[in-house]
Amino acid sequence: MRKISMFVVLYVVWCLLVFPYDRTTGQWDTQSLLVGLVAALVVVVLFGNALPDRSCFLLAPRRWFWALVYIPFFAYYCLKANLEVAYLVLHPDMPIRPGIVKVRTSLRTRVAITALANSITLTPGTLTVDADEDGTLYVHWIDVKFAEDDEATREIVSRFEGHLRRIFE
Repeated sequence: MRKISMFVVLYVVWCLLVFPYDRTTGQWDTQSLLVGLVAALVVVVLFGNALPDRSCFLLAPRRWFWALVYIPFFAYYCLKANLEVAYLVLHPDMPIRPGIVKVRTSLRTRVAITALANSITLTPGTLTVDADEDGTLYVHWIDVKFAEDDEATREIVSRFEGHLRRIFE
């Protein structure tokens, strides 16, 4: 069942990206539809066993809702971090204190921890260097404000954790 659902998702994504409908002629591009069909089939055959057991949970409307809520939330913090990094770089004294801090997350699934690590890395001024299975992340921070694990976790991780928990767990 999971391979079938993944095939459908891949094919729908293909069709949305390519959109093989020509408005001028009013016809569907059968070649693009067939290529998408074959590509989705090949991916499922080759990588179907690598899919998680609960891959169907990604189709839940509640998760999509929280993902859509997360996008502007993340964009806000990304913009804020861009302005902070620009200030640090343009400041005549360049008041930075780079370092690697250890932060912990309460997220437990690998996909949620990966999404958190990517969110941290995509936010300017921070870069996830390593992630452990137990939810420990090592983050390079351009301006270390807190050296203690708990305070660094609160500053870097906690803002994203709640939203990602609703999406992935």
